[in-house]
Amino acid sequence: MLDGEPLAARAARVLRDGGCDLVAVVLGPVDVDLPAADLVVHHQRWDDGLGSSLRAGLGALGGRGHDQVMVVLCDQPGIGAAVVQAVRLGAGAGPQDVAMATFGGVRSHPVLIGSDHWVGVAAFARGDVGARGYLSRHPDLVTEVPCDGLGDPADVDHPHQLPD
Repeated sequence: MLDGEPLAARAARVLRDGGCDLVAVVLGPVDVDLPAADLVVHHQRWDDGLGSSLRAGLGALGGRGHDQVMVVLCDQPGIGAAVVQAVRLGAGAGPQDVAMATFGGVRSHPVLIGSDHWVGVAAFARGDVGARGYLSRHPDLVTEVPCDGLGDPADVDHPHQLPD
């Protein structure tokens, strides 16, 4: 929780506020009120790692007519709507496009992935590795979007790490 808001609900709101028109959230065995989410994917194998959750989300979006997905992680509460919007606007609008936020020149989330790459990303998404394996093999695909000053990419592993 951050400011009384569950991190998953915050991530959904950040996507919506950042201009995403369909917001999908992948959840494990928790029940969270997600007012900004259009689609909630209850993923029973969430403990298989981030890669499994990414595959579940991509699978749920397949066939819905969307050309891109914006991936944010709920454990990065310093990523706000300004970062999502910067990546969305810094990328092309087609199914072939891929873009990532950078902070201090280091690639981070959010990551925008065009639908042409969903099968490839899913094939590499295993354990705690999401799109990184696929994108590291195809670095020329990625448009880097500098987001310095727009947010903080630090991840939170324990509640005591949340901002006050």
